[in-house]
Amino acid sequence: MLELQNICFEREGRKILDDISLKLDSNKFIVMTGPNGSGKSTLAKIIMGIEKPDSGKIIFDGKDITNLTIDERANMGISFAFQQPVRFKGITVFDLLKLASKKDLNRKEACDILSKVGLCAKEYVDREVNSSLSGGELKRIEIATVVVRKTGVTIFDEPEAGIDLWSFGNLIEIFESMREMIKGTTLIISHQERILNIADEIVLLKNGKIDKDENSKKMLENTIEANRGCCRVRKEGAKI
Repeated sequence: MLELQNICFEREGRKILDDISLKLDSNKFIVMTGPNGSGKSTLAKIIMGIEKPDSGKIIFDGKDITNLTIDERANMGISFAFQQPVRFKGITVFDLLKLASKKDLNRKEACDILSKVGLCAKEYVDREVNSSLSGGELKRIEIATVVVRKTGVTIFDEPEAGIDLWSFGNLIEIFESMREMIKGTTLIISHQERILNIADEIVLLKNGKIDKDENSKKMLENTIEANRGCCRVRKEGAKI
C-alpha cells in the first residue's frame, strides 16, 4: 500500500500541492483526474522521486520513502511511465525487456509479454526502440517493460498523450487486461473518459487539493454511470 501524508509542494510562490493526504490500496486500478494545472503530474513525480515535496511523507509498504532516490524506489517496486516514452537507438525491444526484468529473460518469455500487450512478437522482439516506432507501439512496449518488472506500484502519466485514436482504443483494451498482468497498484493520471470508465477508484484533484466539492463529485459520477454503471470515487479519507 502507498500512503501520502500531508504532501505540500510550492514553486515560484505558487502552491501546486496543498496538504494532500491519500491512501492507494494494493491491487487497485486507480485513476487521478482533474483540470489542467491541478497538480496531477506533479504528485505522480513526487511519488516516483522525480520531485521532492516541501513537506509531508510518502509511506510505501510501511516504510518512509520520502527521502529515497528514484533508483531506490524503483528497486523497492515503484515504476513510472512518462507521457512520451523514451527511445533508445541501438537497443532492441528484447534488450529493453531483459533490462527491465533484471533477470536472464529468454526470447520465449519476451515474446509472451509482447503478445499480452497486443504486439506481434516475431515482428517486434528484434526491432530497435527508435524513431521508426509509432507512439502507440512505444506505449505498448513501455507497458510490456512495466509488466515484466512486476512492480508493486505502477504510475502512468497521461498514457493517451501523443497517440492516435486507433492506438488509444487498443490502449484501453490493454489497460482492461492489466489487472491480470500486474499484481499491485496501478495509478493512471488522465482526464480521458474511457480511462475513467475502467477505474476501480477515482481521485479528483483541483487546485492542488483533493476535490471535496459535491457538485464536482456528482458531475463525474453521472458521467461515469452513464457509461458503465457505478464507480467508487475516492474522497479525502473515505470511499463512497
